[in-house]
Amino acid sequence: MSEGRAIEVLLVEDDQGDILLTREAFDLNKVRNRLHVVNDGEQAVAFLRREGSYADVPCPDLILLDLNLPRMSGLEVLGEIKADPVLATIPVVVLTTSEAEEDILHSYRLHANAYVTKPVDFDQFIRVVRQIDNFFVTVVKLPAHGYRP
Repeated sequence: MSEGRAIEVLLVEDDQGDILLTREAFDLNKVRNRLHVVNDGEQAVAFLRREGSYADVPCPDLILLDLNLPRMSGLEVLGEIKADPVLATIPVVVLTTSEAEEDILHSYRLHANAYVTKPVDFDQFIRVVRQIDNFFVTVVKLPAHGYRP
């Protein structure tokens, strides 16, 4: 990935406050990445598989996934992503309020790329988003846009 290329980020989050915080963090950090938002696990799977109203969406380069979702849990979504050879290469950062050891272990067993507990403080939240952005945009080499084996 060349430096400076905007990446497609899928935020899977049902809490409108956290969605707003994430959008603000992207804006404040002057993150050029394009943020797409779905509000439950079933929408996430449909987005990733480009089904129904999501037929024309871009393939995300990075997924920010909450665990506490309606209709299909974040862990179920993570399992679907990592079991699908087309989707498995997309990095998934679990970004959740849960600090439960069982959630952390289960996420890594399902091959999450990172597990981050959401800070409740706005400034800390901004720092976390900046660190995720810096790591996945400037440090990590991601597959070329739209390329999935």
